[in-house]
Amino acid sequence: MRIVAALLAAILSAFPLAGAAAPFSVRLGIEKLVLDTPPGFTDTTDLASPRLSSVSESLTPASNRILIFALSDDDVRRFTLGDPVDIRRYMILVTPKGLEHQRLSPEQFSAQVAESLQNLGPLLTAPDTVKFLEKEPMGKAHLLAELKREPNTVSVLQASRYLDRPATTFWGSPTPRYLFYTTTLFLLRGKLLQIRVYSFYESPGDIEWLKAVTQRWQDELLRLNR
Repeated sequence: MRIVAALLAAILSAFPLAGAAAPFSVRLGIEKLVLDTPPGFTDTTDLASPRLSSVSESLTPASNRILIFALSDDDVRRFTLGDPVDIRRYMILVTPKGLEHQRLSPEQFSAQVAESLQNLGPLLTAPDTVKFLEKEPMGKAHLLAELKREPNTVSVLQASRYLDRPATTFWGSPTPRYLFYTTTLFLLRGKLLQIRVYSFYESPGDIEWLKAVTQRWQDELLRLNR
């Protein structure tokens, strides 16, 4: 989760900005799925950069195949122009490599979800999440809410304390940062997909954005693959 914005900037500044995003196809076993990013985000996997790949791979176990790693259009544009960038939002779509050639039943999906989410820990009940995270170790994830639980979809909201932003002046202090993110597992034409959407916290509006864009992305993937 500890993505270094300076590293991403150095990587992406070496590549031209791609044109407008468009749906594309990937094959998982005999199934061909149509994928896309939410409006305002660009998939960066086509850049084929080993260094960028290492960043995206740090977000998910090696047992998963990364299908999309997306940054906001504005971030990519600023990177390519060499302007300063402070990445706030990004997202990733993956699928288990070991299940690419299988078509899962709802029962098999439920078993996979139970295994994937078994170590989330108890639901956080602190009245002020940010104040609670202030005293937590860097990178320790906390379960904030279960957003959806249906036969073919499970979605949760989590958060952790992130690396502090360094002080900008000699007399200043580092600024605490907190990373909020959703994790959603769902069946798409018998394939298990997982999407994660990340946002650094600045206001409660960031949490509402996470919920909305997570739902919108899943809905669009379902629509593209009817």
